[in-house]
Amino acid sequence: MALEKYSLKLPKAVYSGKESMDNIPEILKAAGAKKVAAFTDKGLRKLGLFDLVEVQLKKSEVEFDIYDDFPAEPSYQAVQAVIDQFKGKGYDFIVACGGGSVMDTAKLASILVTDEYGVKELLDDPKRAKKCLQILTIPTTAGTGAECTPNAIVGVPEKEVKIGIVNDNMMSDYVILDARLIENLPRAIAASTGVDAMCHCIECYTSNKANAFSDTFALRGFDMIMNNIVKACDDKTALTEKNNMQIAAFYGGVAITASGTTAVHALSYPLGGKYHVAHGTSNAMLLIPVMKMNAANEEFRKRMAEAWDAAYHGDKKLTTVDEKAYALIDWMDEIVKHLEIPTDLKEFGVKSDDLEGLVAAGLQQQRLLVNNMLEVTAEDARKIYLQVMA
Repeated sequence: MALEKYSLKLPKAVYSGKESMDNIPEILKAAGAKKVAAFTDKGLRKLGLFDLVEVQLKKSEVEFDIYDDFPAEPSYQAVQAVIDQFKGKGYDFIVACGGGSVMDTAKLASILVTDEYGVKELLDDPKRAKKCLQILTIPTTAGTGAECTPNAIVGVPEKEVKIGIVNDNMMSDYVILDARLIENLPRAIAASTGVDAMCHCIECYTSNKANAFSDTFALRGFDMIMNNIVKACDDKTALTEKNNMQIAAFYGGVAITASGTTAVHALSYPLGGKYHVAHGTSNAMLLIPVMKMNAANEEFRKRMAEAWDAAYHGDKKLTTVDEKAYALIDWMDEIVKHLEIPTDLKEFGVKSDDLEGLVAAGLQQQRLLVNNMLEVTAEDARKIYLQVMA
């Protein structure tokens, strides 16, 4: 059933293209920023990538401090520890340059200057948070879409799962997409984050919450990903393709905000929460098994055929809905295999005895499972996990 009401939420300004980082002084001046908290991570600083941001902060003549102690795939306790260092310092603006974990932590910081609540309280009641500081996000991968979603994903160790905190007040105010930041991204990271963006687009397009707004961004983003991801990952000099991937990942984030992901993301959360499988990698593992399961649904196949028509620009002539739907699944499978993303959970210490725990944890992700066109049963989840535990 089509949604009767839907909405579109976006950052107030997005900058991309050549030397887009040069917009930082103008952004900070327009925002009236005087004291800035800059969030990044030690790896980016070591690579010299944060230097591009730091140069512009100095040009802005604002006071700024750098926070770079960010664990990958952080727990809510780790995020709270960073925020506790940040609070009470008198900052009036946040600049976040990094991957999804850095941006999500910075977004949480933007609503947690107050002492009224912490990250733990937002796990139970995310709607209580309110905007405290404006934020500029600058992604260093082309994948998560965190720069334009009101979501923050944190690990909950006691439940061995990841949980998404969703609040519209976490929407970035400004976004910069500068291809120089992903020029030297390691292929494995470029691949897993790129496939994460692919999942965002195709899941949102085949979601029960798909609508006119999300479809526009999901389809265009999917087209760009399918036709740029391989070269963007394989060729370090392919800046045009890399920038296309940044834009496509942004579109995927917008699609999430207007629609929502489905069973791929739902079943991947336990893999990150308990086994610390990188988010993009776990999504890539589950993408094809979930797509094949969902293909039992006629409406799903119809939407997949539409996605094929939007993204495929070759000479292959397909006429039926089923031909196009299954050809699209095969094409995505070819890309995942070409990018050499791990496909076996045993590499991450997952044992056959863990299966029922994974199934139970995956089925708890009803916030996303309700978006899936095909109802996901325990047996469905079991079959999917078994396919990546071979």
